[in-house]
Amino acid sequence: MLLSIRSLTKTFPGTRALDAVDFDLAAGEVHALLGENGAGKSTLIKCLTGAYARDGGTITLDGAEIDPRSTVEAQDLGIGTVYQEVNLLPNLTVAQNLMFGREPRRFGLIDSRAMRAEARAMLGHYGLDLDVDRDLGTYSVAIQQIIAIARAVALSGKVLILDEPTASLDAAEVRMVFDVVRGLRERGLGIVFVSHFLDQVFDLTDRVTVLRNGQKIVTERTADLNRVRLIEHMLGRALEDEVEHQSAEAAQSDRPELLHFNGFGRRGVIEPFDLTVGQGEVVGLAGLLGSGRTESAELMFGVRPAQSGGARDANGPLDLKTPRAAIAAGFGFAPEDRKTDGIVADLSIRENIVLGLQARRGWARPIPRAEQNRLADDYIRRLDIRTSGREKAIGELSGGNQQKVVLARWLAMNPRFLILDEPTRGIDVGAHAEILRLIHELTDAGMSVLVISSEIDELVAVADRVIVVRDRRHVAELTGARVSGDEIMRAIASDGAAA
Repeated sequence: MLLSIRSLTKTFPGTRALDAVDFDLAAGEVHALLGENGAGKSTLIKCLTGAYARDGGTITLDGAEIDPRSTVEAQDLGIGTVYQEVNLLPNLTVAQNLMFGREPRRFGLIDSRAMRAEARAMLGHYGLDLDVDRDLGTYSVAIQQIIAIARAVALSGKVLILDEPTASLDAAEVRMVFDVVRGLRERGLGIVFVSHFLDQVFDLTDRVTVLRNGQKIVTERTADLNRVRLIEHMLGRALEDEVEHQSAEAAQSDRPELLHFNGFGRRGVIEPFDLTVGQGEVVGLAGLLGSGRTESAELMFGVRPAQSGGARDANGPLDLKTPRAAIAAGFGFAPEDRKTDGIVADLSIRENIVLGLQARRGWARPIPRAEQNRLADDYIRRLDIRTSGREKAIGELSGGNQQKVVLARWLAMNPRFLILDEPTRGIDVGAHAEILRLIHELTDAGMSVLVISSEIDELVAVADRVIVVRDRRHVAELTGARVSGDEIMRAIASDGAAA
């Protein structure tokens, strides 16, 4: 075995990120490393590449135990990594990027002619005939990825880790990169492939290892594994487990149409989709991490402007090119990463609640302090935000209470369409139930809500309709009795056409 990891353990304060994980990689193998958010994939890679010091376990490469203390040391041992975001220098030439730090020299100076010749020879192994004097940034992302792979292989040459290398590529570019990876496999490299795209996993890999909550769940040959069983391993939920569908029984056809998105999409982000949202409806977005759930929401809210299609309401077309335009259209968006994108930790609860309302009014028209106090106190009471007072810094609150403050900010603006991305992630059971109850109250009052969640049971409990997203495509729409855990998992696992 080229690479063997045994009982790898890594602990952070309050979290065991890796719990005695075993992993093997053979020479001439592409081995998929899969798992949802928090499964331990990134931690394992960082321990393997020397970015993290492990707390326990052993790593053996070519039969010798290794303990890399830095990424440079890992490269010297033969382990290279290519990430989703190309970690090269776009303002340097292709040749300079390929040879950076190991340029050929003559009389103590860089030998540019030799550097260019060596760069062309390196790329020739990958079937590329490029102008190596052009800046890297002038080439497509796919070409940049191949150049990053070529550099990593030249620096390491035994183990290549590909961490989401195709996340920004279209189908033709993916095929180009995969041809390169297959060639490396034939040359005897061991390749670890991390991806959320199951179609690509089944197309490219020889074996699959699934992590969940820091533990290894299974390793199987890809050819022996079907999609349903793979997703059961990743989510920790068997198809036989059913959860009662508790959402309102009103059919979509009985609701007045609020919004319609037609052919809405962006190249390399999410394929064009159609979506109608009814008045007072909860629409769920289901799918594995990286499937395109958040990207769909970001297009609707103008975080990433759509390149195709359009949106309209009863009054005509909507301009959703920016978040400001989406807010003006009556949209709200509570993001998944509330600490980075949702709260201003050093500001008070009051200041965080009125932030959006003040931005909409403009800073030349400040909200009177008495009105700020009234709004903050009202939402602290209505949402049961546990705090000693409105002036407490939001960064001192628990995750659940921070989430409630973010919701309060949008409710103060009275949106007609509220997007909630993982609204209950990382919060306690009590706050979880309160937020689901609040969603029902909002829709009972006529607001429409889009809920993105990794928790299938949560979607079953709260959504009137569920859209399933896979590999950047909306592939199924489930309504009525089909809003069930089994149906959602089957749609996620399906490799057929859209349902």
